Amino acid sequence: MAELHLTPEQEAQAQALFQRLKTAFEDEALQLARLMASKDDRHLLGATEFELRDRVHRLGTHVLHAALAERKKGGTRDAAPQEPAKCVACRGRSILTLIGTLRLERHYYHCPACHQGFCPWDEVLGLTPAALSPAAEEVTCLAGVQASFAEASEKTLPKLAGLHLGESTVERTTEAAGQRVAEALAAGQTFGPPRDWAWHQDADGKAVAYIAADATGVGQQGPGGTKADGRMANVAVLYNPVPDDPAAWANPAARRRPAWQARYLASLDSFVAWGQALRRQGAQVGMDRADRWIALSDGGNGLEAFLRSHFPRVEAVILDFYHAAEHLGKLAKAWWPGDEAAAQDLQGQWCHQLKHEGGQALLTTLRALDLRGKRPSVRATYAEEVGYFANQVHRMDYPTYRARGWQIGSGPVESACKRVVGQRLKGAGMRWGEDGANGVCHLRALFLSDKGQWDAFWSRN
Repeated sequence: MAELHLTPEQEAQAQALFQRLKTAFEDEALQLARLMASKDDRHLLGATEFELRDRVHRLGTHVLHAALAERKKGGTRDAAPQEPAKCVACRGRSILTLIGTLRLERHYYHCPACHQGFCPWDEVLGLTPAALSPAAEEVTCLAGVQASFAEASEKTLPKLAGLHLGESTVERTTEAAGQRVAEALAAGQTFGPPRDWAWHQDADGKAVAYIAADATGVGQQGPGGTKADGRMANVAVLYNPVPDDPAAWANPAARRRPAWQARYLASLDSFVAWGQALRRQGAQVGMDRADRWIALSDGGNGLEAFLRSHFPRVEAVILDFYHAAEHLGKLAKAWWPGDEAAAQDLQGQWCHQLKHEGGQALLTTLRALDLRGKRPSVRATYAEEVGYFANQVHRMDYPTYRARGWQIGSGPVESACKRVVGQRLKGAGMRWGEDGANGVCHLRALFLSDKGQWDAFWSRN
């Protein structure tokens, strides 16, 4: 640890704290020594490491408890200019920190105007309603955003952090943090300092910024735990894909392949509701200084209008090629029912034409298919898919897109739907309340975004 430079007052406080802790340190050091002396060679590591961690945590708890006891226990805060809140008692509270539980004594105030009591120091220290310290809260959310709340409570937190929390506490803490992310974004905040990405280039030598948007369903829970209609979680990603050709990298002389960069946003709210938040994310990574903006989507209703409204410099909205390929697969299976090999071969032919000749050429091919003798179900699928390609053909100029070195697959947003939403919110039997799902969507998008976003949100500086 780097040497700390303290003021004379701080140094005096440190010396006083040290004198208070010396006895506790010596006792704990002796217990640690006895623990290690009791172990044979085979058991010096493994379970002993967890025992050591817990004992060291207890030592850290002594430090925190002593430091807190030395500090001011809360100042007054005015309820109204003429009626200041008054300190009426000193109350204790058990709080859970990252290194253990301790008892905190602090001043309790009563407001004569609103007739409510409060402890200002709780707010100063950043304690949650469940009496978690800021670090304990962050670690709890880190576990809760990656796996089920039950798994976080029963396995992850006890083993990795030595924290023992009920499932409902993990749930409430994680969802509340996600709601704070949502509120911060809605208020116009971004996390951390602006930092331009090094945008990679297309075949014209232009730096290109990409944006993609999609949606995926999330199971909902109704009153009394009953199943309710699902909601759509909207997912968007700003990203800087790395071209296969190093000559198109922002730094062609780089010896290592650059890191893939992305910012995710996810919410149950409509795209329109948080379009400005997404735009601010783009500004923070220097999107305005990219030469070109390219958008990809699955062709969903309203997505192109949303993208062009909030990102007016977008030169093209490209239909995700792999989404188009899925539609061709559906038509091929209907055309060759029961013959998977023939269906795959036909789909491959159509996909090749789509990629190398474009949407208009493929649409001409589809419209020329002979429907004589086909069953009504095949005719219905045919009409549906031909209508789909007719509506999307203006987004399917793949030969031009590829010649210009642009991405044609929205793999990043498809992956975002699975990573941000699917892997956490769509487990077997999972159903969510609306607020909880929205909170976890926001928090998980933050967690999966580029390095520094998570830490910037949790920083209290």
